[in-house]
Amino acid sequence: MRAVTVTPGVPDSLRLVEDWPEPPPEEGAILVEALAVGICGTDQEIIAGDYGEAPPGQERLVLGHESLGRVLEDPTGTLRPGDLVAGVVRHPDPVPCPNCAVDEWDMCRNGRYTEHGIKALPGFARDRWRVQPKFAVGLDPVLAPVGMLLEPTSVVAKAWDHIERIGARAEWKPQSVLVTGAGPIGLLAALLAIQRGLSVHVLDRNTTGPKPDLVRALGATYHTVPVAELDFAPDVVVECTGAPVVVLDAMYKVGPIGIVCLTGVSSGGRTLDLDAGALNRELVLENNVVFGSVNANRRHWELAAEALARADQSWLNSLITRRVPVSAYAEAYTQTGEDIKVVLDFTA
Repeated sequence: MRAVTVTPGVPDSLRLVEDWPEPPPEEGAILVEALAVGICGTDQEIIAGDYGEAPPGQERLVLGHESLGRVLEDPTGTLRPGDLVAGVVRHPDPVPCPNCAVDEWDMCRNGRYTEHGIKALPGFARDRWRVQPKFAVGLDPVLAPVGMLLEPTSVVAKAWDHIERIGARAEWKPQSVLVTGAGPIGLLAALLAIQRGLSVHVLDRNTTGPKPDLVRALGATYHTVPVAELDFAPDVVVECTGAPVVVLDAMYKVGPIGIVCLTGVSSGGRTLDLDAGALNRELVLENNVVFGSVNANRRHWELAAEALARADQSWLNSLITRRVPVSAYAEAYTQTGEDIKVVLDFTA
């Protein structure tokens, strides 16, 4: 069968292997036919050789962590043949740590977790894959064209879950949300905020292209000015760019008893002038909270599946700016600067 692979740590080693072996039963009882995988910045970084880890005893890693497939067989009875399914990316470490022991593998404390298509587990960019029932998330049939969005949606479902948990520390009735960045994570974070009945503002530097219209179609307000120039103090900021200036400005801009959730990952090597004392004063005197959030556990995947099923399906379809057949796989992983979400299509 076909599989899109890399040699971890070797830049530009992306290859389509036509005779990749069938997934062994040890990977899981549920056999799945791949429909599509979404592509994100993590894939690009692995292709660049920045990180990635092949399964033990193997030289190549199958890419793909944003999965969508259809069940071929499930002897456990958890799902039925024909059901849509996505595979949870992260698996708990074998020790396990206290969090992994209670299925909170997204909060692993010792770093020994594994991840499909990223760290020591084969990814989903292959014609067929297997998954254990515990890591198989069934999807509403309506999500057949867009189910590969489940993984990024699970990330923001977790972010909102933790925002609301932190907010419950006091009487808290948030009204406004600022989402910085209108990539897939930012747009999906805005979607979940709209579903919560909040006034949503999305900030991005793009003045043309599909992003402004997608934000407005949600019923949110689109901004292109710097965060510091906004004329309101949001109750919540979901930061999705990882840009150091934006991160710092978000901490200053959030309102009293505000919450800033950082989902973007900054690259190192850049320094900024920072009045640490003023920032400390701002956070302490306003009772503000800043926290980071990454990955998701099964509960968040299920929340994400519910959120996507409730969403406007035509809007979700609009997030996918290119669908590329596996035969043209190299095009799918080539960045154009104009895409929101690129999908590798295994059915074409």
